Amino acid sequence: MCNYLLRISCIHHSFVVFQLPEALLQERDKRAKWHGIPELLQKLHESSHPNSDLSHTHSVLKELSSLLSMEAMSFVTEDRKSAQESTFPNTYTFDLFGGVDLLVEILMRPTLTIPSLRTPKKKESSCLPFLYKHSLIVKSLPKCSQTEGVTKSLAARDDFVLFLFTLMTNKKTFLQTATLIEDILGVKKDMIQLEGIPNLSGLVQSFDQQQLANFCRILSVTISEPDVRNDDKHTLLAKNAQQKRNASPSRAEVNQVTLLNIPGFIERLCKLATRKVSEATGASNFLQELEDWYTWLDNALVLDALMQMATEEAEHNESSMATSPLRHRLPQSMKIVHEIMYKVEVLYVLCVLLMGRQRNQVHKMLAEFRLIPGLNNLFDKLIWRKYTSSDHVVHGQNENCDCSPEISFKIQFLRLLQSFSDHHENKYLLLNSQELNELSAISLKANIPEVEALVNTDRSLVCDGKKGLLTRLLVVMKREPPDSSFRFWQARAVESFLRGATSYADQMFLLKRGLLEHILFCIIDSGCKSRDVLQSYFDLLGELMKFNIDAFKRFNIYVSTEDKFQTFMTQINSSLVDSNMLVRCIVLSLDRFESQTEDVKVVEVLSECCLLSYMARVENRLSFLFRLVNVINVQTLTQENVSCLNTSLVVLMLARRRGKLPFYLNTLREKEYAEKYPGCLLNNFHNLLRFWQRHYLNKDKDSTCLENSSCIPFDYWKETVSVLLGSDRTSLCAIASYIDEPFMDLDRDLLED
Repeated sequence: MCNYLLRISCIHHSFVVFQLPEALLQERDKRAKWHGIPELLQKLHESSHPNSDLSHTHSVLKELSSLLSMEAMSFVTEDRKSAQESTFPNTYTFDLFGGVDLLVEILMRPTLTIPSLRTPKKKESSCLPFLYKHSLIVKSLPKCSQTEGVTKSLAARDDFVLFLFTLMTNKKTFLQTATLIEDILGVKKDMIQLEGIPNLSGLVQSFDQQQLANFCRILSVTISEPDVRNDDKHTLLAKNAQQKRNASPSRAEVNQVTLLNIPGFIERLCKLATRKVSEATGASNFLQELEDWYTWLDNALVLDALMQMATEEAEHNESSMATSPLRHRLPQSMKIVHEIMYKVEVLYVLCVLLMGRQRNQVHKMLAEFRLIPGLNNLFDKLIWRKYTSSDHVVHGQNENCDCSPEISFKIQFLRLLQSFSDHHENKYLLLNSQELNELSAISLKANIPEVEALVNTDRSLVCDGKKGLLTRLLVVMKREPPDSSFRFWQARAVESFLRGATSYADQMFLLKRGLLEHILFCIIDSGCKSRDVLQSYFDLLGELMKFNIDAFKRFNIYVSTEDKFQTFMTQINSSLVDSNMLVRCIVLSLDRFESQTEDVKVVEVLSECCLLSYMARVENRLSFLFRLVNVINVQTLTQENVSCLNTSLVVLMLARRRGKLPFYLNTLREKEYAEKYPGCLLNNFHNLLRFWQRHYLNKDKDSTCLENSSCIPFDYWKETVSVLLGSDRTSLCAIASYIDEPFMDLDRDLLED
């Protein structure tokens, strides 16, 4: 009953003086173990009126903080696990009796009074530390209903959220404000609109480099598309429907434009990303120190808080950290860890912007501000140091995994390289001048013209030093342990360099550095079991070998025994969704080589290469086609497996060119009857092609990637699909001709609006 009476005394943002007798309150406090929090909150309310002496407010807040800070710090120290499993009695009591609401009211009060009644600056500043205490309250709570309740109630107040941004101009409260904003945005249902923040441009320009890096944690939430948790939403069918409903740019896209319009923003991020770390005395011991304590750090903001407590004598008596031997080691070690953590946030923001609608504008700025040469200079000493503890757990490709700072940094670096290179002419900035000359020499020797992007590359913006960034990446890639999931990201980054129109010179540049042999070792000999890693290597191998007769010759030299070839084919066949891009590469390459029989080298490789011989057999191509069509349907199509549909189309387009399309379709029909499900396969394929038309003929869909990767004009893609979907049942090239009448139109309504 007392709990209820005391609770109702707090109404929204107004704190009513307790009506209960002091003796009764103290007695109930003692029995319930409230540690005097209700009484302190009463004093806080009484001492925090606009014209009060705020020194009393600060004194009460300091006392409250001492009751809350231990719970807050237990979440980020060695007691983290047990803290997550236990309750937070002081924090719960603080919120139960309106502490959170009261703090918000005090915080917002200066904006609700007229200027003449505002507290003088000197006194107002003494109130600022309470924001630090409040942020610790929110940060200390585990992800339970109490935390969600507090944070969600704060997130619902747009005026409060926008007001928090204005507090970031004060260096004393920046850290705690940033923490609180990050927590609130994490649960806020609707994404905040950056252009609604008062004087955002001035705010960002006022930040020092450390503040700007921390601010990137907040920005990452505001410029990333919300994560859709329902798997159905990830299907292309659902995504297309969502795009129809939301034709206008998303709030994340609008926020990206807002950021790009801030003068000097991208330039400062590039400087942050490429800033070197000064080597302090004793830095050689840093790595061992890092191993001792980085694992219990929650994030960069908590690390900042620890630094603050380690350097501000006034705060020492409030933290159990003061007497810890760890404190004496923190400042030196933190310098590098800070830099790593900040760079993770900065690289993430740059990566998101690189993948947005303003990609070309961002690319131009990143090139101009020499981001790639700067990262190249950091590569050996900071990005990919030789030291990596065997105890470090390397997670999969989820960039949000709970990894160490160093692992997160490497993953974000690789994701940035992938986004930077993918289908963009600026990819040659990853090389140095000597390597660009090597590409030119390869083209000259092969008597083929240099690609236009290479000719147009501004050599003043390429990498410095003996090796470019791509070459450095290849070196560490070949040294990576077999079971490391860094392999996934490394392969993706290198593959993105090859994507787009196939370049013989680019392929030979990588072949000369032993990349093909490394990939085959990983697929055949390393014992790698990770499907993600294997898929990334299949995709990379496909880009590396496509249309390249030298690559197929090298393949045959490495896969020199029947056992090796069978192991390789087993890996391909074990998951066709993962390997279909490689299958497409082999089919396309075989088709081209068979038209170059005047070339002696081509004829020689065609006759000797086990892989080309295998794919030359029609029954093997038909087997792949049958499985490719059978493994997907319209409802299960995603960005990951839609490539199976395109690979099956490539097989049929090449058959159509040679007048063999009716033979292929009839074989599929016979296979259906042999498997005793007539009509199912061809009806499924018919539906898939109808979806293909809607998806790829959309005016907003960029289909040049299909054309570039296959060297088949997109008009031929469209024409082939139209022929296959023809309604004339007498046409030998129409799917409908091969479905008997009783089995026609199965699942016809799948695509209906």
